[in-house]
Amino acid sequence: MGPFRADQVGSLLRPKGLSKARAEKDLEFQRKAIAEAVRQQEKIGLQAITDGEFSREWWHLDYMLQLEGVTAKANPGPKFGGTEEQPPIPHVTGKLRYGKPIMIDDFAFLKKAAKKTAKFTIPSPSMLHLRAGRAGISREAYPDIAEFWADAAKAYRASIADFAGAGCTYLQLDDVSFAYLCDPKIRENCRKNGDDPDALPRTYADTITRALEGRPAGMTVTMHTCRGNFKSAWVAEGGYDPVAEAMFSSGVDAFFMEFDSARAGGFGPLRYLPKGKKVVLGLVSSKTGILEKKEDIKRRIDEAARFVPLENLCLSPQCGFSSTHHGNDLTPDEQWRKLELVVDIASEVWRA
Repeated sequence: MGPFRADQVGSLLRPKGLSKARAEKDLEFQRKAIAEAVRQQEKIGLQAITDGEFSREWWHLDYMLQLEGVTAKANPGPKFGGTEEQPPIPHVTGKLRYGKPIMIDDFAFLKKAAKKTAKFTIPSPSMLHLRAGRAGISREAYPDIAEFWADAAKAYRASIADFAGAGCTYLQLDDVSFAYLCDPKIRENCRKNGDDPDALPRTYADTITRALEGRPAGMTVTMHTCRGNFKSAWVAEGGYDPVAEAMFSSGVDAFFMEFDSARAGGFGPLRYLPKGKKVVLGLVSSKTGILEKKEDIKRRIDEAARFVPLENLCLSPQCGFSSTHHGNDLTPDEQWRKLELVVDIASEVWRA
């Protein structure tokens, strides 16, 4: 199931009071908010329905910090521009293991609440490594980095099996690593962390492929990649050219790719997409409330179709609207109008 012609990345602006309710462990408030978000998504015609990530504070940390061996530390850089607050960075301080079910209850609630396809998002295994790099992986636990990657793939195989067992047919791995590695300053940071930025994309792709071994045939797994999304700020810039071939070798079924601004470069790297894989074009910005013009988006879909057949393309916002509990700089009404625009354009382009 999925990706759909009109799709979405996953997170939605948090309703007022949700952070306080979560701090007070008020599950009833959280679930009412999710049920309302589900209704709204279905009302505007989306086929892939998420919980808006209302069941977590951060797009990545809530999941990763429940894996055994992972802790969070302060962010030394590179930093998000335009904001003082910076998300913490995960570090692997012990042996990595999937020791208990993670977010399975959250998925089960979403599946029950949604009439359409319940889509769930989790951070990619690459996110355990990217920001801190080799310097953030305990040498005591992992003198050989290959063992770390083997354990990461194993932990994710167990996690994906749990989601499949709960009835998940549409899972998305959120992975900023490939897009970040298009940026010279991130690449330089990798070298400082003790890594080779030219080798990392293939390592990440191979780990994702190994993580997907044994998944059920009826389960779609996609990957979303972007250049950072925190309170409408971003970290990286640069086209996909340096990483496209490696990224497209990942064993996922489709790629959600950010193409909303000049930061993302042109569509040329799509020529490396393997036959039968799909690309969801992130052409509608989730960082600003200004509504794009239909004609502009359609023109860009036509441009992308010069590299990938139209039947293998879909449309979505470039990222989520609230990758963290803070939310991006737009209103809920503007958010819903953006998603409506995606649905409208998809129905006209693909008659879907």
